[in-house]
Amino acid sequence: MTATALAALLAAGTGQSQTAVQQPVSPAQAQVPDQADTETLRDALIQTYRSNPTLTAQRAQVRTLDEGVAIAKAQGRPQLSATAGVNQDLTRTGGGNGRNFNAGVDLSLPLFQGGRVRNSVRAADARVLAGRANLRATQGDIFTEAVAAYMDVIRDRSVVTLNRNQVGVLETNLQASEDRFEVGDLTRTDVAQSEARLSLARSNLATAEGQLEGSEENYRRVIGELPGDLQPPPPLPPLPQTPDQAVEIALANNQDLVSIQNQVRAAGLDVRVASADRLPTVSAIGSGRYTNFLGSQDGRFGTAPGELPNTETVTGAGVQATIPLYQGGLVGARVRQAQAFQSQLIEQGIEIERAVVANSRAAFASYQAALDAIESNEIAVAANQLALEGTRAEQSVGTRNVLDVLNAEQELLNSQVALVTARRDAYVAGFQLLNAMGQAEIEDLNLDGGYIYDPAVNYERVSDRASDWDSDPQPQPVATRTVGYGPPENTPVTPSDE
Repeated sequence: MTATALAALLAAGTGQSQTAVQQPVSPAQAQVPDQADTETLRDALIQTYRSNPTLTAQRAQVRTLDEGVAIAKAQGRPQLSATAGVNQDLTRTGGGNGRNFNAGVDLSLPLFQGGRVRNSVRAADARVLAGRANLRATQGDIFTEAVAAYMDVIRDRSVVTLNRNQVGVLETNLQASEDRFEVGDLTRTDVAQSEARLSLARSNLATAEGQLEGSEENYRRVIGELPGDLQPPPPLPPLPQTPDQAVEIALANNQDLVSIQNQVRAAGLDVRVASADRLPTVSAIGSGRYTNFLGSQDGRFGTAPGELPNTETVTGAGVQATIPLYQGGLVGARVRQAQAFQSQLIEQGIEIERAVVANSRAAFASYQAALDAIESNEIAVAANQLALEGTRAEQSVGTRNVLDVLNAEQELLNSQVALVTARRDAYVAGFQLLNAMGQAEIEDLNLDGGYIYDPAVNYERVSDRASDWDSDPQPQPVATRTVGYGPPENTPVTPSDE
C-alpha cells in the first residue's frame, strides 16, 4: 500500500493539499524565484533514471552477468576446429624430397561433464538475479540521493531568501537608527549594534549563497542538469507506525538482501562445479585428415614413380573418456576455496541483514524526530513573530531598546531556518525509510517517462547466442555529461540499452 500510494502521489503532481503534520512539504514555496523552466520532483527522478552514470554503469554490470550465462552454456556445446599446414623434411631416408600439405578437422561433443555445465549455468543465472537485485537497490539509493539533492536546493533557496530579507530589514533598522541618532533619540551604541548585526547578517547571507551554489552543483551531479524552478514535492505516503513494522517490511523487500541470497546460492553451485573435476568426463570425438604429398612420394623408398598414392585421406570417430586418478590436491583445494567463498557470502548476508534493520530503525527515528521538530519550530516561528511585533511596539514607547529588537529579529530568523531545515529533513528521512523498506524503486514511483530499462530484454537477447562472431556495437556513453561535450541530447542509446 505504501509503494502504491507513493506512485499515485508522484503521478498526480504537486497540486494537492498538504495540511497534515505527518505529511511534510517543501518549505517556503512562495520564496522560490520565478523561472521559465519549472520542475517537479517526478521530473527530476525521471531525469535521474535516464541519465545518472551510477545507474547506467550498474545496468552495464548486469549485462556482463548476462554474458556469464552464455559463457557457461558454451561449455556444453560441440567444439570444432581445423588445422592446415605445409611441411618440408630437412632429412630424408630413401628417395623423394619429403614435402606435403595437410589439413584436418576435429570435432568434440561433451557427453558427460560430471554436472559441471549444468551447475555453471545455474550459478550464472543466480548471479544474474543477484545483479538485477543490485540494480534495483542502486536505483533506490540514487533516487534517495536525488530526493535529498532536490530538497537541499529548495531548503537552501529558502534560507537564502530568509537571510536576504533579514539583510533588508537590518538595513532599514540601521537607517532608522542613524536618523534617530541625528536627532538625539538614540546613542552611538545603538547605531553600532545595528551596524554589527547588519554585518553579521551579510556574512550569513554570503554563507547561505555559497551553500546554495554547492547544493545546485550537487543536484547537477546526481540529476544531470542544473535545477530550475523546483516545485514543492508531493506529500509522502502513509509510513509504518512503529519501527518494528518498518523492519518487517524491509526484511521482506530490501533488494540488498535479495542480492546476497542469490550470491550465496551461486557460490553453493560453484562448490558443485569445483567438485565435478573429481569425476570422469566423456566426449564423442570425430576427426578428418587430408594429406597431399605434392609429388614427393615418387621414388621414395626405392618405389617406382606413381606406385605410391600422392594423397591420403583419414577419418575417424569414437568416444573418449578421461578418468582423473590423482591431480596433486588441486581439486580439493578448489572445492575448499569455493566453500570458503560461500562462507564469506553467508557472513556478509548477516552483515547486510543487520544493516537493513539498523537503517530502517534509524530512518524511522530520523523521520519521527523531524516531524517533532517541524511541530516545535512551527510553534517557535509563530511565537517569535508575536514576540517581534511586541518588542517593536514596546521599543516605540521606550520600554525596549534597539538590541532587544535586533535579538527578536534574529530569533525569528533562526526559528524560520530551523523550520525550513526540519521540513527538508523529514521528507528526506521519510524517503530514506521507503528505500530501506525496498519501496523506492522505479515500479513504486510510477516514473513512466518514456524509457523503462528492462534487464530481462538483454538476457533474452544474449543468453542463448552461440556464434563466435557475434558482438555489440562500440559502446557509447548513455549518462548525461555536464561540461558541454559528449553525444547530443537526442543521441540514440546502444541496442543493448533499449
